[in-house]
Amino acid sequence: MRRVIVDSAIYRGGRRTDGPADLSDALDEARTTGDAFLWVGLHEPTEEEFAYVASEFALHPLAVEDALKAHQRPKLEVYDDSLFVVLKPIVYEPESDRVSSGELMLFVGDSFVVTVRHGEGAPLAAVRKRLESEPEVLKHGPTAVLYAVSDAIVDHYLDVAGELQVDLEELEADVFAPTGGNPSNTAERIYTAKRQVLEFRRASGPLAGPLARLTAGSVPFVNEAAQPFFRDVNDHLLRSNEQVEGLDRLLSDVLSAHLAQMGVRQNDDMRKISAWAAMAAVPTMVAGIYGMNFDHMPELTWTWSYPLVIVLMTGAVVTLYRMFKRRGWM
Repeated sequence: MRRVIVDSAIYRGGRRTDGPADLSDALDEARTTGDAFLWVGLHEPTEEEFAYVASEFALHPLAVEDALKAHQRPKLEVYDDSLFVVLKPIVYEPESDRVSSGELMLFVGDSFVVTVRHGEGAPLAAVRKRLESEPEVLKHGPTAVLYAVSDAIVDHYLDVAGELQVDLEELEADVFAPTGGNPSNTAERIYTAKRQVLEFRRASGPLAGPLARLTAGSVPFVNEAAQPFFRDVNDHLLRSNEQVEGLDRLLSDVLSAHLAQMGVRQNDDMRKISAWAAMAAVPTMVAGIYGMNFDHMPELTWTWSYPLVIVLMTGAVVTLYRMFKRRGWM
């Protein structure tokens, strides 16, 4: 259990205190004191490892199953002895311009909080450190932990949305550049960006429902006085979701513009090819006529017939070239 328990502590009056190493004894001590709660943090426990924690805190089997399997949508479930919340933190990787998501589950009950982290995206260490420096907030118990964790994750959504906005602006610059860049590479980058936005939406979109319930109040094991704080988190989430929706629409518009530009460039190429073919057709036709080797053909006996034909072919080609040039085909 020492491998999966990242941190475990009793918080009394908003301040961290030492407690028994045994989780059952620590929980009993927290409940006996009255103004204390136990916060246990786990990282990717196995079924056997988490079974011990589940039995000590009387966690519901369905919630335990969800916490072990991961790959859950953000949600909020109310059970008899605890509240189960699933959050999906996301991380932006600047080296690859990719968005990856982890999972964070919180069990909130009578005088305890159990957090289960999957992946590396959850900012729990920073949240715990910040809360421990703010005892006035932490003294409100498990509700303060739920608020602080959800607030940190949603605030990071806004940061990631800003990074994706920068990537989108770079894509727009490439698409509308005079040279047009590499068409195949640009299309691949647009598709990759849409995949990152989709990953973002999977994390932030479903969270609107749970936060709306926390904002409305009347959720067991959550202090109703925290409603204004959850309203603030919900406002940030709504702003984040609006940004993601805007990014998705803009990416679709950029992709449409890119495809339209490719069509225009193909038309330009076809016009240039047609113009060159037309210029090549005139001398080819004349040369073909005079290459048929008939005995009786006009101008064959003229002294200046060969230079005249060459001049006529050159003049026709130059005339066509100037006409195509004026029309923008060359």
